[in-house]
Amino acid sequence: MSELTGEKTLRRIRSFVLRTGRMTEGQKRAYDFHWPSKGLEVASGSLDLTEVFGREAPTVLEIGFGMGDSLAAMAEAAPDHNFIGVEVHRPGVGRLMHLIDEAGLTNLRAYCHDAVEVLETCIPDERLSRVQVYFPDPWHKKKHHKRRLIQADFVQLLRRKLKLGGVIHLATDWENYAEHMMEVMTAADGFSNQAGELQFSPRPEYRPVTKFEKRGERLGHGVWDLLFERVS
Repeated sequence: MSELTGEKTLRRIRSFVLRTGRMTEGQKRAYDFHWPSKGLEVASGSLDLTEVFGREAPTVLEIGFGMGDSLAAMAEAAPDHNFIGVEVHRPGVGRLMHLIDEAGLTNLRAYCHDAVEVLETCIPDERLSRVQVYFPDPWHKKKHHKRRLIQADFVQLLRRKLKLGGVIHLATDWENYAEHMMEVMTAADGFSNQAGELQFSPRPEYRPVTKFEKRGERLGHGVWDLLFERVS
């Protein structure tokens, strides 16, 4: 799954590799047809969520949704929530547009852009109910740890966008990254671990088992979920 940049000083270090895979014909058709109604543009500036979705509802933001299968499944399973996906890889966005059409989803929109710019430019403060980042690139070599998405500055940017009581939900199948996430989130001002001090959470029912998780299980990897609630 793709991953996006951190904030300020992290902005100079890309924490994702922009793959250049081509869209399939189906992805391109879906993108071209549905982007005008389901796509969101950074150039449009701050979102009026009520206008975009035509209602007031809890809003979930997913950063780095990959090919979109789990995000589309979550949106279909929770029609009373609004969902916004952010992904830099156009084939994944094209795939998500196809899934939106296939399931007739009206509660899901997407950006094809860098997450930090989307957060800073488009997402109003204190409007999100949940931010989810599932299986981001672990940058497992120690010299590359600075490229990891989950860093202190980025977490504080997310804090500004969450409502009080809103949740950051992280998941990874790399134990070292799980430990890194726990360290960063435990030290972050304004958050409380829903599972208790230094404890990982069981997978919530709303998070589908992704292909990354299935792959990890086949390889004998564990999977770690972290849920931290904004308390101040």
